[in-house]
Amino acid sequence: MCAARDPLLLLLPLTLLALQAPVCGGACVEVDSDTEAVLGEGFQLGCISCKMRGEVKAEASVEWCFWSPDKGEAEENCTLIYRYEDIREDILDPRFDGRLAWNGSKNTKDLQDGSIFILNVTDEDKGMYKCIFRRRLIYEKYEFNTNTTKRIQLEVVDRLTRGMASILSEVMMYASIVGLQFWLLVEMIYCYRKIAAAGEEALRESEAEYLAIASESKDNCAAVPVAE
Repeated sequence: MCAARDPLLLLLPLTLLALQAPVCGGACVEVDSDTEAVLGEGFQLGCISCKMRGEVKAEASVEWCFWSPDKGEAEENCTLIYRYEDIREDILDPRFDGRLAWNGSKNTKDLQDGSIFILNVTDEDKGMYKCIFRRRLIYEKYEFNTNTTKRIQLEVVDRLTRGMASILSEVMMYASIVGLQFWLLVEMIYCYRKIAAAGEEALRESEAEYLAIASESKDNCAAVPVAE
């Protein structure tokens, strides 16, 4: 009976691990920013730039610039509005004073998430934004500088509307999570049954071996003549 209960003790932590899998932190994934902000509410401008090799030490800074709708998209018309460097943020455009907040990587100079949050969105916030990652990769004998830029065309609406593609992608994401958990549960039950069957078989073999040894000992004792 002990051998049959041991696999059950192994199954419990595996089940807990499977249930906790969706909330575990994962690798860096570059996701496009939303592009519709609701008038008068807050909005996150997303900008993620992952390192190709996570083990390489790096330092990065992030800058955001903004093209107003009444200006062309020439580089010289992009007004620098925000900078985050050395774990310090600076709002550089008076139009955004008190309305921009850092919402990216926390407490590190090795930035991979350069997102910012706009408070109290106005009609004047509509336009093109550009996120600029300036990263310095630090190797043992040299350093290497890289720049990554991303553009976001922001629209300001009175009411947020969700497209069908967004709804379907969310449904598929949750369906994938549920399917993965179910598959892990089936695999663990299958492994538990195999382990339990192997334990019971080993127990039966041990009992048979014990009975064979006991029978052989009894026969040997019977064959020994009693001294008179």
